[in-house]
This record gives sequence, structure tokens and C-alpha cells, in this order.
Amino acid sequence: MNVKYKHLELIDVPAIIEENKEKWFNQTLTQVNDSVVRVGIVQGEYHWHKHDQDDEFFFVLQGKLFIDIEGRTIELEPMTGVTISKGVMHRPWSPGKTVMLMMETSSIDPIGD
Repeated sequence: MNVKYKHLELIDVPAIIEENKEKWFNQTLTQVNDSVVRVGIVQGEYHWHKHDQDDEFFFVLQGKLFIDIEGRTIELEPMTGVTISKGVMHRPWSPGKTVMLMMETSSIDPIGD
């Protein structure tokens, strides 16, 4: 969860995607005030979880991301995003390789509370 890039450093997301070989990968790119921007490269299912104190923003760059919440599923295509409110149980999953950006507080535990 260490910040990879300092302010004013170029962030090369395509290079990060090319280097990654894992099905679930999460890298903090930069810190913006009290929040961080992370890149996630995912395939398959994550577990149900929530963040009691923090909202979480997902924005898909490539692929397709589904986020199950109680009672429905949100489908994100490239160049679409959604904010999951704090306290909401959710489960992200992807049928194939998906690349997304996430913005959240720097103190959030990505695994959930």
C-alpha cells in the first residue's frame, strides 16, 4: 500500500498493467491530500466486505467490473465509475481481466473492516 509515485512524477498506468502478472493486484499510485489513488488489476471474485468509515470510488479503464451490493449488482464498463458509500456491504468481481482506478482515504483497509 506504499505510495509509488511522488507529486510531479509521471504515472505510467500502461507500464504497470504490462508488468503485472497477478489476478488480483492493487498499487497505490499517489496521495492527494488525505486520499489515495490506486490502480487495481482484477480477475475473478473478491470477498464481501465493507468500510465502516470510508466511501470508495471505482472507475474502470479496461474490461468490465461488477460490484454486488445487497439487492442488486452494479455493472461498470470502461470509462464509467461509481462511489460505494461507507458501511455498504459489497463484493467486486470481474469475469475477465479488468483495470480500474480507485480513490479512497489513505487510512482505508482495502480488505474491509
